[in-house]
Amino acid sequence: MNEDKNLLVQKGQGSNEELFNEMQDDTLGKKIKHIFAVYFSPTGNTARIVTHVANILCAKLGTTIDVIDYTLPRNREAGLNFSKNDLVIWGTPVYAGRIPNKLLYYIRCAKGNGALAVPIAVFGNRNYDDCLLEMRNELEKNNFHTIAGAAFVSEHVFSDKIAPGRPDVADREEMQGFATVLAEKMGNMTTIPKPIEISKTDVVGEYYTPLGIDGSPAVFLKAKPKTDEGKCTRCGLCVSVCPMDSINEDNPLEVTGICIKCQACIIVCPNKAKYMDDPAFLSHKAMLEKEYTKRADNKTFLPKS
Repeated sequence: MNEDKNLLVQKGQGSNEELFNEMQDDTLGKKIKHIFAVYFSPTGNTARIVTHVANILCAKLGTTIDVIDYTLPRNREAGLNFSKNDLVIWGTPVYAGRIPNKLLYYIRCAKGNGALAVPIAVFGNRNYDDCLLEMRNELEKNNFHTIAGAAFVSEHVFSDKIAPGRPDVADREEMQGFATVLAEKMGNMTTIPKPIEISKTDVVGEYYTPLGIDGSPAVFLKAKPKTDEGKCTRCGLCVSVCPMDSINEDNPLEVTGICIKCQACIIVCPNKAKYMDDPAFLSHKAMLEKEYTKRADNKTFLPKS
């Protein structure tokens, strides 16, 4: 990949394990020279999952690895440009059943140039809906070859009562198994497979409509976090984590731009000064806490060959 300015990149080296040594030179596993863990992750959940999977693959395939975090606006000033010898693990949280629409443009401007890709959707225990399918389709359009995919559960950012502590030990074991099997399959594959099958229909549906506790649509698109002035110390942490640059640096009490409800500012605040009080938002949160506390399953998709 051509390394563009303003991207947060961490470099590492995978161990040359037995699996890598046994691979034939013409397999996909041997052709991969570099792995990229790419993600949008306002609260860190997606980052933890994507980097875990990528690090396992790095060790299994004996490659180097870079981490690209495009959560903050300054890290989206330049596009991404990969090569055919790259394996890209690209993760996004699920917003309303899809890729966060304010970040879709950044995926669309990436250039795969024949790179292999593994899309990962991270959802808060309700459903990943069409997010993973949408990710696969967008990557394929941009000359990536999607060879696997996964949807993993994390604690819901709206409530610590929904999937608390996830991804947990069992989840990480599933990630380990997914990455290990994928590396083994890549060690036996000599040709690029068809795009990974996510859905029989292959048609991306409408955005999920949030529901309130009474079952009716809950509309809170314009809702923004409020600030308890008595608790706020003007430390600026909320300003620093907002993926939309929407919190006034001079007055953190003001949310002047778009709010995508990522909850990063609320979660990062050490004094719990930030909060949501929009009635529709709170009704939707209550519905989720009532209907979606049962442990949801992860879902993985691997090449058949």
